[in-house]
Amino acid sequence: MENNDIINNLILENAALKAELAEAQQKLAWLIEQLTSSRRRLYGPSSEKSVYDGIQTQTEIFDDIQPPIVVMGGGSPLAGEPQPNKNKPIKRGEMSTRLPEGLPVETIECELPEGQQECPECGEQMQPIGKEIARREIKVIPAQVTIIEYSRIAYICNNCAETNDTAPIVKAPIPPPVIKGSMCTPETAAHIIVQKFVMGSPLYRLEKDFNRSGIPIKRQTMANWLIRCSEGYFEPVYDELHLLLCQKEIVHSDDTPFQVLREPGKPAQSDSRMWLYRTSCDAKFPIVLYDYQPDKRKERPRDFLAGFSGYLLTDGCSSYHSLPDNIIVVGCFQHVRSKFSDALKCLKVEDRPGSLALIGKEYCNRIFDIDREAKDCTFDERFDMRNKKAVPVLDEFHAWLESVKPYVSSKSKLGVAVGYALNQWKYLTNYLLDGRLECNNSRSERSIKPFVINRKNFLFATSVAGARAAAVLQSLTETAIENGLNPFEYLTYVLRTAAAGNIRNDADLLDKLLPHNAPEFCRALKQK
Repeated sequence: MENNDIINNLILENAALKAELAEAQQKLAWLIEQLTSSRRRLYGPSSEKSVYDGIQTQTEIFDDIQPPIVVMGGGSPLAGEPQPNKNKPIKRGEMSTRLPEGLPVETIECELPEGQQECPECGEQMQPIGKEIARREIKVIPAQVTIIEYSRIAYICNNCAETNDTAPIVKAPIPPPVIKGSMCTPETAAHIIVQKFVMGSPLYRLEKDFNRSGIPIKRQTMANWLIRCSEGYFEPVYDELHLLLCQKEIVHSDDTPFQVLREPGKPAQSDSRMWLYRTSCDAKFPIVLYDYQPDKRKERPRDFLAGFSGYLLTDGCSSYHSLPDNIIVVGCFQHVRSKFSDALKCLKVEDRPGSLALIGKEYCNRIFDIDREAKDCTFDERFDMRNKKAVPVLDEFHAWLESVKPYVSSKSKLGVAVGYALNQWKYLTNYLLDGRLECNNSRSERSIKPFVINRKNFLFATSVAGARAAAVLQSLTETAIENGLNPFEYLTYVLRTAAAGNIRNDADLLDKLLPHNAPEFCRALKQK
């Protein structure tokens, strides 16, 4: 009896040790996956293209699949397959023929010296018979600084001066300044805005650049100029664009962290948010707006989109899932694909062919292939094509996700990808409701990227006023670029025009200053 007890105890102890070992192995696998993912983010390429895209067919990928996993059928070519480059590279000597026509041309005529104009045969004086363009060059002149002096003439009436003790003196009016008591001109403010929010140069670099030219403009002065210009002239344009955006039926949105040092009630190390809202592919005039907020609460998109009714394309952020019923949230399959791609990259190379991560990625590829096929179709044609071709793929994908879920750890990269897709499914499939909708939110991802790049340079905003000005100025520059404008010319036009009028009480003036109504000289020059 004692021997049986000992044996039973050993069996129980062995089972406990096996369970402990299995748990330790699972934790070790998770830690290795996290380490691999972190190293890949630090040192690896960010592209989601895989060597298996375009080499193995989808049928080959599914050869080793075991039940209960649903086998995926054939499809169109893989989305990760490299596409031919549509931008033809410029050949040597070809650039001069592709320059825009609006650039000024400075002609330098080369003549023979007087002592070399005699004929080498008879010695008589030669006469010019024509000229040819032998070479074309590009001359770039750095920013030039000019002092503008307004000299106004005073007038007096000689008759009154002779007949009366006093005579009226009238002085000629001068244009109003952009900032009262400041040396800032529209061109100066526009240059600083473009350098910071388009070129990504922080103000301390601009300060050093001005100092090298002998101009003692401090970064604090430039920051004050930007805030004053934003509050006085650009915010009314921003507010009008906000109203126009909320009248659209489709809006894209995204957000990114942004640090503000002196934010009331928060430590300097905490993150605020910069939200992005922009028009979709159906908009005649693009609008790109940034909205600074101190946090990521669900009230932020709800307040900004007050008055909006339609479709909102976003990522899986929960802040968007508490919006009113008149706003239909549409998910992003690009985020689903990215999570499966991350899971694939965490596997060993020899384990990737036929893996569940690769299968999930290929389902996303098929969805993108269908939309790529309908790229040149009308919105109605794309709607019909999706319902005919995409719906069966989506149904198959969802069944596959449900079958895989019990067999993967929810903490693993693959489990996170499967769980994300299932949790977001009701939002992901909403893109089928309208042919104008896109199956991904890459449009807003591309629009928020300029601010992310700029943030890596200037790092933070010092004050809340500076953060709000950053949102407004980034909005105006990006919207101008999206509308084919030269941001420097457009911003200069807005400042000069608004300073001479009352932008807050003149609806006609405000309408003239919108990017899509800008005059022709604000247009960016295009190459031939």
